[in-house]
Amino acid sequence: MTADALAQSAHSDSHPPAHLNAALKALWLNKAGQWEAAHDACQLIADPVGAWIHAHLHREEGDHGNAAYWYHRAQKPVPPRSLSIEDEWAQLVAALSH
Repeated sequence: MTADALAQSAHSDSHPPAHLNAALKALWLNKAGQWEAAHDACQLIADPVGAWIHAHLHREEGDHGNAAYWYHRAQKPVPPRSLSIEDEWAQLVAALSH
C-alpha cells in the first residue's frame, strides 16, 4: 500500500483495512489521529520495526530525547529536523509495506 492510499484511508475510513500488517496498522492509527492507539500498537511489534515506529511517534510529539532512545533501539539514525514528520511517515510506510 502506498503512503497516499494509507493516508487517504486513515482520513476517510473509520477502521484500518483488514489486510494491513501490524506496522501499517500502527501507522494508519497515527495518521487517523489516534496517537495513543498507535503508541499501544507499536509496542506489540517486535524490535527493530516496533522501535522505529515508536521513535517516530515520540518525534512527532516533540519528545526528542525519548525518540532518540527508540531510534537507537531500532538501529536507525535520528532523522534531521529538516525531515518533516509527514515525509518520515511516508518513508516508514514505504519501508514497511511488505
